[in-house]
Amino acid sequence: MSKEFSTVPREVPRVETKYRRIATPLPHPDSLPTLATLRRFEPQSMRGQLPIVWDRAEDIFVYDRYGNRWLDWSSGVLVTNAGHGAPEIRQAIIAQVNRGLLHNYCFPSEERARLVEQLAALAPEPLQKVFLLTTGSEATECAIKLARAHGLRTGGRRKIGIVGFERAFHGRTLGAQQAGGMAGQKAWIVNEDPAILNVPFPDGYWQPDTRFDTFLTALEQRGFAPEGIAGVMMETYQGVGPDFAPLEYVRRLAAWCQEHRVVLVFDEVQAGFGRTGKFWGFEHYGVTPDLICCGKGITSSLPLSAVIGRAEIMDQFPPGSMTSTHTGNPVCCAAALGNLQKILREDLTGNAAALGPVLLAGLQRIQSEHPDVVGHVTARGLVGGLQTVRPGVKEPWHELAHGIIERCFHKGLLMFAPVGAWGQTVKIAPPLTTPRDALEEGLQVLEEATNEAVAALCSA
Repeated sequence: MSKEFSTVPREVPRVETKYRRIATPLPHPDSLPTLATLRRFEPQSMRGQLPIVWDRAEDIFVYDRYGNRWLDWSSGVLVTNAGHGAPEIRQAIIAQVNRGLLHNYCFPSEERARLVEQLAALAPEPLQKVFLLTTGSEATECAIKLARAHGLRTGGRRKIGIVGFERAFHGRTLGAQQAGGMAGQKAWIVNEDPAILNVPFPDGYWQPDTRFDTFLTALEQRGFAPEGIAGVMMETYQGVGPDFAPLEYVRRLAAWCQEHRVVLVFDEVQAGFGRTGKFWGFEHYGVTPDLICCGKGITSSLPLSAVIGRAEIMDQFPPGSMTSTHTGNPVCCAAALGNLQKILREDLTGNAAALGPVLLAGLQRIQSEHPDVVGHVTARGLVGGLQTVRPGVKEPWHELAHGIIERCFHKGLLMFAPVGAWGQTVKIAPPLTTPRDALEEGLQVLEEATNEAVAALCSA
């Protein structure tokens, strides 16, 4: 479900704090020609975000060119873990551009060699092979390909099944969208792959039964035998929440995959690089997957993704048969190296871990004030979510989530559009450089916006 935000300029109260400044109507009238150009030449699917024309972004702030400054809780959709425009990353990019190597296809480069070596060092044993790509969707598509190839090699033509989870999101390409579990996004496919199955995700709210038996029952009901399954792909946390699976569930799943020679894939595109208070989100579970898909926070800036995995799985295809035009682009690799340097040197993972309880407590306080319409809140590290429901029933309330986010925008707190299978989640994802007092200020704004949105909708 989606809904456009209004582009009609509106007078809003002026804001001037340590972390926020709103000094003009929103959107600013002078930004309307840019918005109109975008609406004229882009598909309408691009109209889902707030009508702020970004001029620049620095650390935890986003600016327009008219004197307004937002405290950023979007991280550019969970990309800027190290903050916007970090000096280390900018200098790495500039130095690489000035060297004169902007593209080299799959020909070797020092930049790519340094990055894959560092990523392998950061991954747990025995995940020591790294394949660089461009987007998260590319990474998850590649993981599906690798899992199926492994199944065919180890179990014959029957072992091709891919298991994903309901309400999961792995990207918008053909395989990624089918492995994901948002039915409304698959209507265009029509002839879906019958060997791809979505099972219930044990979030404890929308799916109250969190036993691992639900996984086995779903396979049995669809006629999927273990010997016919090549891979299981799970978001480390489901982005629609964010929702983590119970520890015991994941440990039993990992043991089941190992027993039946099923490739276990963790989609870390959102969760990796410190976001959850662990460098890799799956560390919370105490298990190691066969493949990691990562992206977004890998550079805090430019497009880059990766699949990291066991050599037995990663080395299945001969030279030249698993490549990508922009594999390991040298400028993107330089950005990633600068990004990793900052995350590790400043222990941004530790900052996320320390602030996680603050974020969760703030969301729980808001829920306690509106228990009838805030059905579920979650947070771990610096990712959280407030899931809205219609009064007294467990039914998503997109209008409330939309209203909360729009009011935050008017107050100088920036988030992206409501997320979830039904657009019910107010998603919170600040840069990992966020200090505690900025997080607390943002929580106060979110509380005010929620109070106002609830009052407006419930009195309508």
